[in-house]
Amino acid sequence: MIKPSEILSASGPVAATVEGFSPRSQQQEMGDYIAEVLDEKGILICEAGTGTGKTFAYLVPALLAGKRIIISTGTRHLQDQLYHRDLPVIRRALNVPVSIALLKGRANYLCLQRMAEADTRWAQLSPYLGDQLHEIRIWAEKTTAGDISELSSVPEDSAIWPLVTSTTENCLGQECPLFAECYVYKARKAAIEADVLVVNHHLFMADMSLKEGGFGEILPGAEAVIFDEAHQLHDIASQFFGSTVTTRQLLDLSRDVVAAYLQSAGDMPDIEDAANDLEKATKDFRLALGKAGQRAPWREVKNRPAVKTALDELILKLNLLKTCLQPATERSRSLENCLNRTLSLIGRLETFVDQAKSDMESSESLQWFETWQRTFVLNDTPLTIADIFQSRRQHYQCSWIFTSATLAVGTRFDYFSRRLGLEEAKTCLLDSPFDYPNQALLYLPELTVEPNHEQYTQAVVEAAIPVLEASQGRAFVLFTSHRALQQAARLFSERTGFSFFVQGEAPKADLLKRFTQTKSSVLLGTSSFWEGVDVRGEALSCVIIDKLPFASMGDPLMQARLAALRRHGQNPFMEYQLPEAVITLKQGVGRLIRDIHDTGVMMICDPRLKTKSYGRIFLSSLPPMRQVNKIEEIERFFGKKGEV
Repeated sequence: MIKPSEILSASGPVAATVEGFSPRSQQQEMGDYIAEVLDEKGILICEAGTGTGKTFAYLVPALLAGKRIIISTGTRHLQDQLYHRDLPVIRRALNVPVSIALLKGRANYLCLQRMAEADTRWAQLSPYLGDQLHEIRIWAEKTTAGDISELSSVPEDSAIWPLVTSTTENCLGQECPLFAECYVYKARKAAIEADVLVVNHHLFMADMSLKEGGFGEILPGAEAVIFDEAHQLHDIASQFFGSTVTTRQLLDLSRDVVAAYLQSAGDMPDIEDAANDLEKATKDFRLALGKAGQRAPWREVKNRPAVKTALDELILKLNLLKTCLQPATERSRSLENCLNRTLSLIGRLETFVDQAKSDMESSESLQWFETWQRTFVLNDTPLTIADIFQSRRQHYQCSWIFTSATLAVGTRFDYFSRRLGLEEAKTCLLDSPFDYPNQALLYLPELTVEPNHEQYTQAVVEAAIPVLEASQGRAFVLFTSHRALQQAARLFSERTGFSFFVQGEAPKADLLKRFTQTKSSVLLGTSSFWEGVDVRGEALSCVIIDKLPFASMGDPLMQARLAALRRHGQNPFMEYQLPEAVITLKQGVGRLIRDIHDTGVMMICDPRLKTKSYGRIFLSSLPPMRQVNKIEEIERFFGKKGEV
């Protein structure tokens, strides 16, 4: 059988099909590695540096394998790119009769039944939401897939979408009167029949985390699973192997109960009253939790009188709703569904009242909460998921591929493999094909202020200004906190004449578009700009990072994980904080060089890279850029290109 490396060579079918394709030895090596693992039903962890072309490297052996393969990506955007662009290209190049399908979570598909229910409540909607519902109705007459991403005129965060999409809790399944036309059903039917299925990590983990039967609808029958952007997998899996209670779950239940009551139980007004009482109790509980922007362990607020009273009242109202719904469940599947959701929420909320559980400092899970302006989330999250993930994975005798540009710390994969229970996996570390020694400089300025000093951000700005002047803007300045971002934005605006775009002032996509279209511009961002951002060419010629991205010590989940490591006799800094920061830094550095023609300067301001022993671990994990510490080197670098 022909090897992927031959197919990905200069004389192979991919080069003949894809205009501008250039062979890369790393891509060819990765393709051959994956082909072997697919044949052996093994496990492979593969870091492929930026520019390797890892998508083609796994698609070629995947389509040649003749097996049912699931490909899971980090985001829905990457899903769409893979399904609509990359997969068709490789299928055409290989000329193989492989069927492909795209499957997203049910909240991404229009629910015709819920749209009809929303129509009945048109008068209760604001004019703005009413107009959006009208747009959705027009689109619904034309769409074949029902994928809400098709309708770009309605913002993806609009409050109308929860009214016209379903959740696992409120879906009526086969008893829905419009089941035959259901877009989710059609998408899942196509997914089950496809040779290659494209999902995202959230959907995959939701399916994998299903209790009782073990697995849901996606995994059965899979002969191989490929995770792209696998560095995100642990944190996403942690969400799904735990449990949550959210404002939306409670308010959706209240709203759905009223809709079901109006349709099937109009002679039982107590149901509507109980649903309205639940809505009020939910909002009162949010108020009792206090200010927005909190992220803290549940034990910090659980004994506050106002919180205890509000939680007791919320559980009481759910129990009253249960009592009202029980005699009505035979009236409709909707009412029965609402009762089941009520029982589930009661059970989850009662764990936050359970003193033994919420007081247990040595617990292997953490109860914590978050608040926003009008909403809250209660979380019960496992601190380690390796055993859970491994036990679920071992139900299936198939190949497992984990790949990303950022999985290794130095040259080792221990951190990634240990967290997912993959110690027996084969590993593969492939360097980027980019010529980093000639394409980029790593500038480490001589800052004398320590990162925890109150004047540190000012020192970063002072050091960055000459670099921005040399690069004529065209830079990302990435921060590890919103506070530093805002302080730097004020300082930069007072000192320079560049066009500044600051995260939070507009949607991310709009900021990127304006940044690339504006000459001599600078974009200031935090975590969401550290990865998944691809700006090629001269528009981005400099990336400045304020400090090493150690996670905030105020994060309750991190604190609990550190405590768990200490209980097990491990070093929290070396086992968790350091490797996590290394991988995050690699993501930020990866924004700079995105193409073989790109050039630029990477500036990392944190003096700990040179003053702390662990600085060597960070530096050894980065691409092999030439290090400099004088601004004159930066000026010469840009000057050689006629840019100053």
